[in-house]
Formats: sequence, structure tokens, C-alpha cells
Amino acid sequence: MSKNPPAPSVTADYAQRVTDDLSANRSEQESVRAELARLQEELVRLEESEQVLTKMQEVLGATPKQTAKKGKSGKTTTVPAARRSNGKAAAGKVGTPAGRKTSKKAAPPKKPGEPTWLELATAHLTGQSEPKSAAEVSAALTEAHPERAVQVTVVRNTLEQGVAQGLLERSKQGRSVFYSPVVALSAQPGS
Repeated sequence: MSKNPPAPSVTADYAQRVTDDLSANRSEQESVRAELARLQEELVRLEESEQVLTKMQEVLGATPKQTAKKGKSGKTTTVPAARRSNGKAAAGKVGTPAGRKTSKKAAPPKKPGEPTWLELATAHLTGQSEPKSAAEVSAALTEAHPERAVQVTVVRNTLEQGVAQGLLERSKQGRSVFYSPVVALSAQPGS
């Protein structure tokens, strides 16, 4: 009489299959995490652009009520105008309507004569021999300018602004993003 195949080989096959499935699951999780991080960075850039565009719109004299947004339904919705007191922006802050508190992400106002965050970040990166992350630039600016409240989010947004203006380059290494100054064509060998 023949016996059934030994149970250990079936168990080993299932164990290998579970191990393979677990490995594939973890790889997929990593892929999704990377995509999520990319989308979060893109959202931060878009929010920054929205803030800049809103301020530009206010400077140009157009109020948010005069513009319309289209939703997914295709219908046009009106955005309420910013609150004003006596026709002027409250508290003397440009771009901050009365009754609205500034968010944690907003950069503290700079004093007259102080360099902008973009100027500080660009100057710091220009003196570096290798690309730096937003956290590294933030730490360096905190050390160099202890009198100014340095926030990593503000520095990251500033670095992205520098990329948008063509002053800085962004590079990715795995899930990390690094920034470096744009090398001028005349500075490159062979030009």
C-alpha cells in the first residue's frame, strides 16, 4: 500500500507561500507609502501656491468674491470675500483678513532689512558641497539665526518656492528629498 505524501512538505509549501505573500504585501505597503509621501509633498506645494496666488489677487485688487471656483459637479460656486473692518485689512497684516487666525505653518513676519527665508536658504545651500534636506537646512538656519523662529514646514515650502523659481534643484534619494543650488551654465566645465 502507498501512503499519503508526508505532511511536512505541504506545510513547507504553505509556509513558503505565506512568506512570499507577506513579502509582496510589505513591498506594496512601501510603494503606497512612497506615493502617499509624494502626494503629501505635492499638496504642500499646491497649498503654498494657493497662498501666494491669493495674496497676489488681493494685491491686484480682485477680491475672492469676484472669482469663482468650479467643483467636481461643474457648477460654479462663489467664494466669500474676506472680512474687512472699515474697508481695510485688520491688524495691518497684508493678506490676513480680520477674524482669521494665522495658521501654524505661516512664517513669522520678517523685520525690515532682514533677508527672506528664500535668501537665507539659498545662501546656505550655495555654501554646501552636497544637497541638503529641508530638516538639515532648517537646523542650520536655526543655528545661524537663533533670533528668528525657524519652522521645518516653512523652510520646506521656501525650498520648493526656490525650485519653482529655478534657483534650487530637488533630488530624491529613496523617500528623502534633497535640495541644492542650480549650477549656472557658465560655471559648468566646457562652457
